Amino acid sequence: MSEEVLLVDFFRAIENDPRINSRHISLYVSLFQFGLYSECKNRLELFSREVMNVCKISASSTYHKTIKELHEFGYIVYEPSFNHNKPSSISLKKILRSS
Repeated sequence: MSEEVLLVDFFRAIENDPRINSRHISLYVSLFQFGLYSECKNRLELFSREVMNVCKISASSTYHKTIKELHEFGYIVYEPSFNHNKPSSISLKKILRSS
């Protein structure tokens, strides 16, 4: 799947999702950007501090709440490492279009 389609589908999906706010959008777009420059397009290995700087979320509690919500809402797959020396695994999910 092309990267552009993934992003367009995300924005189409959130139009009708009242749970999504600007923090979710900023974080998702930041993850998308990391994916563009990643060698492994399907799975990102990232530290929260790397992503927080790009998406402009300064509190780690806000970051973790937001990334967990994106996972719960079905927009990403998030596998936290729980180890400060090992990055977490994050994948952007293909969003199925409703007819």
